[in-house]
Amino acid sequence: MAVKVLTNALVTINAIDLSTKSNSVTLNYELDSVEVTAFGDSGHKFTGGLQNNSVDVVFMQDFAASLVEATIFPLVGTTTTLVLRADAGVVSVTNPTYTITGAYLASHTPVAGSIGELMTTSLSFTGGTLVKTTA
Repeated sequence: MAVKVLTNALVTINAIDLSTKSNSVTLNYELDSVEVTAFGDSGHKFTGGLQNNSVDVVFMQDFAASLVEATIFPLVGTTTTLVLRADAGVVSVTNPTYTITGAYLASHTPVAGSIGELMTTSLSFTGGTLVKTTA
């Protein structure tokens, strides 16, 4: 079985490629557990409900036009589209694209850090609908 070292991930927000400004990304794909236990069942039963996705991304802060701050700041309190891939290369069965539409960004910390440290901003997008494509 092949293993993957994450070195060239693709991270786009609203069609802006911010991959070179990111150094950490986590996509959580989840379906709500909806209980369907009925009278006579001897244990709980569940079925999948609505998607409950989240994406956590760490960006190296950049205030240049069309980069991190210019892209992120106006998104607070709104929904957006994220496109993620483990490798920025060609989409394939072994390199799928994950597109999340309607992901909500509740907050953003534009300035954070200590003296002599890299200034970063950590974002958490929640909700939206995830689609995985391999071609």
